[in-house]
Amino acid sequence: IDTAPGEQLLDEMCHLTAQSLTSMNTSEHFKVLKLLGEGSYGKVMLAVHRKSGTPMALKFFPRESTSLPSFLREYNLSLSFCTHPSLTRALGITYFTPSHYVFAQQASLFGDLYDVILPEVGLEEDCCQRVVSQLCGALSHLHSLGFVHRDLKPENIFLCDSACRWVKLGDFGMARGTKVPEVWYSSPYCTPEAEIARGNEDIWATVEPSTDSWALGVLTYAMLTGSHPWAETASNCYSYLKYRQWFDRAKGPEDELDVWTEPQTHSVQNLFLNPRPQLRGHPEDALSYLGGNWMMEKEKVRLEKKRKKSRGKGAIGNVKEMEGRGQR
Repeated sequence: IDTAPGEQLLDEMCHLTAQSLTSMNTSEHFKVLKLLGEGSYGKVMLAVHRKSGTPMALKFFPRESTSLPSFLREYNLSLSFCTHPSLTRALGITYFTPSHYVFAQQASLFGDLYDVILPEVGLEEDCCQRVVSQLCGALSHLHSLGFVHRDLKPENIFLCDSACRWVKLGDFGMARGTKVPEVWYSSPYCTPEAEIARGNEDIWATVEPSTDSWALGVLTYAMLTGSHPWAETASNCYSYLKYRQWFDRAKGPEDELDVWTEPQTHSVQNLFLNPRPQLRGHPEDALSYLGGNWMMEKEKVRLEKKRKKSRGKGAIGNVKEMEGRGQR
């Protein structure tokens, strides 16, 4: 996509919001209860509106490191374009303090997906399929408006219940619908086509929905297995290089890299983790495979044994991302 249908409207909304943005004292209007999350962008606090009693999440952006246009863009995109039930929506409250820009959004009280993926075990397959089906709808909605999320990962998927029956994709600071500087970063969620920008900051590219499709494929793998398929999407990463070689050879299901069934037909793997962006499927394509088996039987048996031994909860291992991408 070259231009997003909503880009001009979003710019106009940001201009209008900038005219009406006012200063406010957080403690006068909200009872702040606890920290929900934090990252390079700032922090998110659970709060209750003192007058209405409505629970909400307040997202704080430090003014010294956040530009007003980027803050207004994320706020207005979430407020006016994220109308799908699996997208986190802003609540129409925005203000600034001497140190922060702030807006209120829907609160998800059960943490994020990162918190419930057991290391080397993952989630039950039916739970994984529930999450994927909801993300397919959320991403398809954004794509229909011309926006690409560009930062799909477990930390940005918030839980509305403990069993992942309702999840919400959030954090739209990276969402774009026009050309942007191409960025390669050290993560399995980074697309193969971005490696051309490794060490080169002067390459611009049109954002494509296939970026989200790739990340959805990596996320599905992480949910099913509790690990990432490779440390980073790079030609000098052995595990990724091995995957590329396997993919190009079109080997059968006996290959050790295979986790999903039917690796060279229309499986979830081939839909999203195709190294060629123009051949990747759209998120909604995965809906046809809900209810069926996504994993080989031998892999199911292996994970079930690990699941029985596992105690407590954990999260998949962190993969450091390039500064500027941020732990959003």
